[in-house]
Amino acid sequence: MDFKDYYAVLGVSPDADEQTIKRTYRKLARQYHPDVNPGDKQAEDRFKEISEAYQALSDKERREKYDAMRAQYQQWQQRGGSTGGFDWGQWEAQPGQYAYSRTVSPEDLQDMFGGEGSFSDFFSSIFGQGGFSGAGQTYETRPRRGRDAEVEAEITLEEAFHGTTRSIQIGDRRIEARIPPGVRDGSRVRLSGQGGPGAAGGPAGDLYLAITVEPNAIWERDGDNLIRDVDVDMFTAAAGGSVRVPLMDGSVNLKIPPQTQAGKTFRLRGKGMPKIEQPSERGDAYLRARIVLPSLSTEELDTLRTMAEARQAR
Repeated sequence: MDFKDYYAVLGVSPDADEQTIKRTYRKLARQYHPDVNPGDKQAEDRFKEISEAYQALSDKERREKYDAMRAQYQQWQQRGGSTGGFDWGQWEAQPGQYAYSRTVSPEDLQDMFGGEGSFSDFFSSIFGQGGFSGAGQTYETRPRRGRDAEVEAEITLEEAFHGTTRSIQIGDRRIEARIPPGVRDGSRVRLSGQGGPGAAGGPAGDLYLAITVEPNAIWERDGDNLIRDVDVDMFTAAAGGSVRVPLMDGSVNLKIPPQTQAGKTFRLRGKGMPKIEQPSERGDAYLRARIVLPSLSTEELDTLRTMAEARQAR
């Protein structure tokens, strides 16, 4: 039988307190849980290993016995002894010794060991197979809802405007996840019944998409509103006219009144982002005038100089 150093498995010191052991176990359990690593046999084995270590160290009586055995085993090794010559018999659990010492529920055991309830030979010999249920006692497995899962999805602003899909691998399943129009950066899209499978006939969990909307080079977003700069040449800004402006869906002829100043903002009602709760409704688009100097001919420059001199002479 091979010795297991449960402190090394969890990566904690032998003098670690109860809270440190619990905190470390929870962190590792989240990292290696089968729902987080679907189809990863190494992660599953690691999850079982750290779960077994936690069961040995989280119970005061079991830990005291393990610490005493560990100290004796280390002394044996230091004297040059081999595993095969160590007297395991003195440490074997007696029938019923740990019959009612249980720190996890039957459902937790099913999560840890796939419903088999099987620990390593080392654990079973030292603490007994009955360490988590009464001698001869059995539990009826209740239908249990599957665990929720979450994956990240990066989309463009255009995809957030129109809605899009993402192909996502969950275990041995590939699903086409629909992302509705109007989602924002940080939104969580719920896909009902697409998470971890249920147990004993229970329903599947849900899958959540954590949405990241990439920055857009043209449009700024403020809630359901969209904002962008619109180039207006100085002649149109001075005399008035119109500018063709591309929008998220189509384009519009924006009327520019005479003497428009840089920074003037035009509001287009209902031309912003769809509202995620009511996609048929939309926010507004705000178009901000940015005055630009066009390329000018020599004659045009001469005309502008004459006009400038006349204004200064007033």
